[in-house]
Amino acid sequence: MNFDIREITTATMILFAVIDILGSIPIIIGLRNKVGHIQSEKASVVAAIIMVAFLFVGDEILNLIGIDVNSFAVAGAFIIFFLAIEMILGISLYHDDEPESASIVPIAFPLIAGAGTLTSLLSLRAEYDVENIIVAIMINTVFVYLVLKSSRRIEKVLGKSGVNIIRKIFGVILMAIAVKLFAANINELFNA
Repeated sequence: MNFDIREITTATMILFAVIDILGSIPIIIGLRNKVGHIQSEKASVVAAIIMVAFLFVGDEILNLIGIDVNSFAVAGAFIIFFLAIEMILGISLYHDDEPESASIVPIAFPLIAGAGTLTSLLSLRAEYDVENIIVAIMINTVFVYLVLKSSRRIEKVLGKSGVNIIRKIFGVILMAIAVKLFAANINELFNA
């Protein structure tokens, strides 16, 4: 086992920025008001299972369709870049229909373990040891659970502008990560 605190910290921050659970508080509040109770524990556990499973099987799926991890990481860098643009500029490049219920599907997937998160996991796998990514997933799952459980309190404490500021800060961090992922993996593609 190659546990590395730097890798764990970096992977945790990347996943935290991509999952953007703080930026999703308004969506979570809206769902809670619309349908009542959100099963925080169940949503968090299912999201963690999806992320860990994709971390292991995602690579095999890519091999099956003939795509290497570096190519996927470059594509993931583009997705992360566009997510960062959405966060920084407050625009929506992709709009999904609002879910009708706050079941596992809208919360665990795609809100927590969405396309950006799954892409990021494979991009991280190209650079970091799997055990460090799993620890990062678990840390983020605990944080997601805490946010889901206390979303109303967090919204009251931070206020709308506080949530927006945090979203923009993590957008800038995410954009820098996207550029780093792109640069590291594009070199690998051309040197291969």
